[in-house]
Amino acid sequence: MSVNHMQTLTLGSTLPGARAAPLSGLRLAHLIESDGPGGAERMLASLAGELQAAGAENVVIAGAGGEGWLARELQGTGVQVEPFRLDRSISPGFARWLALTLRRHRVALAHSHEFAMAVCGAWAARGVGVPHLFTMHGGRYYAHRLRRRVALRLAGALSGAVVAVSQTLARQLGRDLWIPASRILTIPNGARRARMTGSSLRTELKLGVSDQLAVAVGNLYPVKGHAYLVEALALLAGRFPRLHVAIAGRGELEELLRNRAYALHVGNRLHLLGLRSDIGNLLAAADVFVLPSLSEGLPLALLEAMLAGRAVVATTVGDVPAALGGGRAGMLVPPADAEALAAGLTEILSDPARARRLSGAALAAAQEFTVRRMVERYIGVYARLLPTAGFANPLLESPEIPPGEAAVRRERA
Repeated sequence: MSVNHMQTLTLGSTLPGARAAPLSGLRLAHLIESDGPGGAERMLASLAGELQAAGAENVVIAGAGGEGWLARELQGTGVQVEPFRLDRSISPGFARWLALTLRRHRVALAHSHEFAMAVCGAWAARGVGVPHLFTMHGGRYYAHRLRRRVALRLAGALSGAVVAVSQTLARQLGRDLWIPASRILTIPNGARRARMTGSSLRTELKLGVSDQLAVAVGNLYPVKGHAYLVEALALLAGRFPRLHVAIAGRGELEELLRNRAYALHVGNRLHLLGLRSDIGNLLAAADVFVLPSLSEGLPLALLEAMLAGRAVVATTVGDVPAALGGGRAGMLVPPADAEALAAGLTEILSDPARARRLSGAALAAAQEFTVRRMVERYIGVYARLLPTAGFANPLLESPEIPPGEAAVRRERA
């Protein structure tokens, strides 16, 4: 079933009729191994929060021991967050504990994210008789180990739906797991339009009115391609001596990127901002948004920039070209090519009229990738998987297992 032909249901504060709001009053579980703040965690927080506002009850079962970002993000939404600790990716004991947890929360449907929870969640949901689906967000870290591929394939067989966030990833999943294309849905992640009432970033960076600013958002890992952006900044030093680059994110390459910039004599024009939550503030200050990634599905950072109406220069990876209309809504350049990246930035920075046209086209194209569209698509999948007779959940008739008993059973497992 394609996304375009998938059943979609309108969200709102009031949804008339049981069929129009099949999830109202049901409890949904969202399972993820980490607690953020990454793309999968941000997507989960948006989905659970919107479903809660639309009348469903939601519980997020998330890995503990991290930063607690998910719990903070969902604070005040009504969504419950239950932490857990997982020592191994695939553990029968953990799957049994997870099944008890689903039963204790009287869950009607379980939605897992990424490999470990897809596998454990599929077995747990099967054990308590509730529908299950999982979403893969990117990265083929499972693909090089046969045991992981087999485990994920079995999880797909036990699940009502397998979802990929991009068409590129859907094709990869099909090849890696020997799953027919018809069994894999593509539902792009959705972004919100950031509030852009002004920006403090230029003041923070001590930029003048004649300075130009390119902004990138992404953790400082090799796959994000920031090293090529630093090289491009150096290549543009002569033509755009007042061009600055600001990167929001953190990671292992921070020192390397900073040292490389100084070696190329542009160290004073590279600004590594660390982890930032004020993405709207950053985008409001940007003359251009840059996505130099070497591999992606469909990153939220790109969608946020498009919804903010920024001119975009991005690499041709994953579903980025499709989102940008093959270049009609942004400049597309090959990955791992600093010269091409510099040329794309030159096109934007030297032609303000073209930059305005591209930013307007980006904003229009981004309407297909909003949080609302994403949630509507997932509601369509949930409605298809839930029992049709009043969307009944047999667990709702079962006595609740006290948390203490669940914990004891986990220890015994």
